[in-house]
Amino acid sequence: MKVIRIFGVLFATVAPLMVAACPAWAQTYPTKSIRLMLPYNPGGIIDFVGRTVAQHLGPALEQTVVAENRPGAGGMTGTSSVARSAPDGYTLLLMDPAIVINPTLQSQVPYRLDELQPVSIVGSSPLMMVISAKTEVNTVGEFLKYAAKRKGQLNYSSAGVGTTPHLAGELFNMRTGIAATHIPYRGSGPSVPDMMAGKIHFSFNTYVVAAPFISDNRLRVIGAAGPKRIGAAPNVPTMAEAGMPGFEVNLWVGIFAPAGTPAPIMQRLNEALKKILATDELRAAFAKVGVEPDGQDLAASATMVKAEHQRWGDLIRSANIKPE
Repeated sequence: MKVIRIFGVLFATVAPLMVAACPAWAQTYPTKSIRLMLPYNPGGIIDFVGRTVAQHLGPALEQTVVAENRPGAGGMTGTSSVARSAPDGYTLLLMDPAIVINPTLQSQVPYRLDELQPVSIVGSSPLMMVISAKTEVNTVGEFLKYAAKRKGQLNYSSAGVGTTPHLAGELFNMRTGIAATHIPYRGSGPSVPDMMAGKIHFSFNTYVVAAPFISDNRLRVIGAAGPKRIGAAPNVPTMAEAGMPGFEVNLWVGIFAPAGTPAPIMQRLNEALKKILATDELRAAFAKVGVEPDGQDLAASATMVKAEHQRWGDLIRSANIKPE
């Protein structure tokens, strides 16, 4: 009992000093380079956005931010490595909706969602409804009429089971009742030749995937699944404008830190991100890949991530989607 009392006295004495030291420590942060983990292979949106953010965030924090690719297991390898990192603000993660989808979809996930906390949602790219030009329709309304006459006969593609394009296609199925068959590919690009050939009738994908094939009318983009039209395709109506109100699927990108990262450091990172995301230079860079900069504060980011986890979890359970 005496030993317990001694430790109690020591803790009561030291704890306030530790708390008082925390803001001072945060004021000096960062004192060394920061690693920004990109859990996919080079070449995709995560890679582009991550390297662009790192390039601008470094000067804002007056330190080097190093973007590091660590692919594997659909993003789970890199995500779990950050979840297990020290909560000191020196190891961060850039991730898409897979971070909230995997815990529901997969039976074994090497991280828990509560092991990470969002620093900010840095941007989003609304998925676009892309159709084969061989369908000979030009609008969402025309496509729905086309599909209604061929119920159960159409195919839609995605970058794999449980990806955001897959869930968008399943949501479209549920909203319209067209009973299209999901055809998963290993990535978005490999499905394009089959869509141009008419073997795949539609997909939901980022504009940057479809853009090279639109000008010569091999593919058509007929709807944007976001709250507003995108600058890269101002003539493409939103899905709401096309007659499907509430149909929104955004490929958002957020930065996460290990749970337990001190609040002053989280705030410092959040403010630096919001500052760089408001610059014309970064907005122009993001526009090249159809990403709209965001820059939400800590509370709004946490609320959105929680809502996305609930939304896609409900859809996965309702549609009984199983991993490959």
